Amino acid sequence: MAVQCSLREMRYKEVISVTDGSRYGYVGDVDIDLDSGRVRALIIPGQPRFFGLFGRREDTEVLWEEVRRFGEDIILVEGTAIRRLPEKAKVRRGFFGG
Repeated sequence: MAVQCSLREMRYKEVISVTDGSRYGYVGDVDIDLDSGRVRALIIPGQPRFFGLFGRREDTEVLWEEVRRFGEDIILVEGTAIRRLPEKAKVRRGFFGG
């Protein structure tokens, strides 16, 4: 029997390495290959720096092949292909987002 998990539900699951017990954070986004429709990676937003006043640290990417198991409130990953993503270029927007 296949178990389904929506992106909304994934956002409440903490990503933990089975290799060393590192806690990476909660899923913030998913990288999907639009041609094949397959998930490539889980994206975990970086932690805030100094109470959020100085932005965030780099996002973390966990390749889908590294995901080992989904639990009720955690996602266990192998931890060998986890990398920090460079900060995205910040887009300046006007007062109303334009």
